[in-house]
Amino acid sequence: AERQQALRRMTRAMAAAVDIEIDAYVLVGFVGVRKLIDAIGGKGNVVMTQGALGHSGAQGRAKGFKSVVANFPDVKVINEEPADWDVTKVARIWDSVLTQNPDIAGAFFHNDDMALAANQVMKQKGREGIIIGGVDAMPPAVQAVLDGTMLATVRNPSCRIHGWSVAAGVAAVQGGEKAGTDIPNYILADGPVITKETAPGHLWLQKNFLI
Repeated sequence: AERQQALRRMTRAMAAAVDIEIDAYVLVGFVGVRKLIDAIGGKGNVVMTQGALGHSGAQGRAKGFKSVVANFPDVKVINEEPADWDVTKVARIWDSVLTQNPDIAGAFFHNDDMALAANQVMKQKGREGIIIGGVDAMPPAVQAVLDGTMLATVRNPSCRIHGWSVAAGVAAVQGGEKAGTDIPNYILADGPVITKETAPGHLWLQKNFLI
């Protein structure tokens, strides 16, 4: 009974961290897209390739994307199909997008795997001038930033989101802290934008399990 009570307290405390996850996903989309829009000069045709529409991460990244694009009237979103995190579906979508649109300035992808998959299609069609941004900052994508294949990728702060949620639960169980009073209702879990300048340091942090 005591263990069940402790688990219930931890669950309640962790529930207070839900806003961390949602806000962080929006922030990931916002900072990544802002970097992309700046790189294309605030104008031109852009594509957003989404993850799964029912996924909170994809919803947040789309919200971040739209909040940036809304401030740039010369940016036209020509496609925002969901690829459901599926690189095979990405290839089909991008084969069609490239065929139908001869002028694309930039593309934002809800994760790096999809960005790199689309880049392969771009290469096959001789369309490598499209500026690409992604999310997750996994080593292959960070390397792609270094070699110029991608403009940038944003670190998904999932380790902070989930780790801090657990920390909130531990604080409730061991310290008796209460959500909304002792434990803040909002904690910002931001992820850095990885550019060519910051990529080497980020790879070192990843190698040493520091991020």
